[in-house]
Amino acid sequence: MKSIKSMKNQQSGFTLVEIAIVLVIIGLLLGGILKGQELINSAKVKNLAQDFKNAPLPIYGYQDRFRAIPGDDARADTNLPGGTVADRGDANGRIDGEWNSQVATDESAKYWRAVRLTNFAAGPTDMTVLPDYYPNNVEGGRIGLTSATPAQTPITGMAGSYVFCSSGILGKYAKQLDTALDDGNTTTGSIRVRTLVTGGAVAAPEAATASTVAGFDTTSYTVCMTF
Repeated sequence: MKSIKSMKNQQSGFTLVEIAIVLVIIGLLLGGILKGQELINSAKVKNLAQDFKNAPLPIYGYQDRFRAIPGDDARADTNLPGGTVADRGDANGRIDGEWNSQVATDESAKYWRAVRLTNFAAGPTDMTVLPDYYPNNVEGGRIGLTSATPAQTPITGMAGSYVFCSSGILGKYAKQLDTALDDGNTTTGSIRVRTLVTGGAVAAPEAATASTVAGFDTTSYTVCMTF
C-alpha cells in the first residue's frame, strides 16, 4: 500500500507562486484586450471626426470652380465630365432633398455624383449602383448632406447653410465627437445628436438628445453638423 505521505503528495495543488503567476498572466491578457479595444474605439472616433471635418470641402471646392452648388447646378450637364441633363439642379441656391435621400431626382442624391465626377470626393458615380453609391461611415451608418432649411434639418434649432449627418453612431462616440469638434454638449452648438434615422427613411425634425438620458452611451444615434 502507498503511504499516507505519498498520497498527500499526489493530491497537492498549485503553489501560491504558481497561482500568482497565472493571475499575473490573466491580468496582462485582460489589460491587452482592453487596451486594444480602446485603440479600436479611438480609431473609429477619428475616422468619424474626419467625415465631419471633410464635409464642407467638396461644396466649397465646387462653388469656387463652377460658381454653383453641387446638386443644384443648372449647368451640371456641361460642368460635369460625363454629365447629363438629369444631373441638372434648379439653381435655387440650395440643395433640396432629405440628407439621406435615395431618390435619384433629389438634389441631395445628385450631390454625390456632382462632387465625385469633379474629383472633389471619391466614390461611385453611377446612381444605380446600390447601396454603394450612397456613402457610409465606419460604423456602417449612412452619411449625407443637404441645405439646412427648417424642414430638411433633422434637429430643430440648428442654424447654418448646410447640414451634414452621420447615422448609426453609438452615444459614447457621439459625445467624443462633440467634445473634439464642438462644445461638448449634444443639445447645443453646431453638432447635435438625435434619435437614429435609419436607411433612406425620412424623419421629421426633432429636438436634440441629451447625453444624460438613460442608456445614451450604448444607443445608436444620428449626429448632425451645420456649417
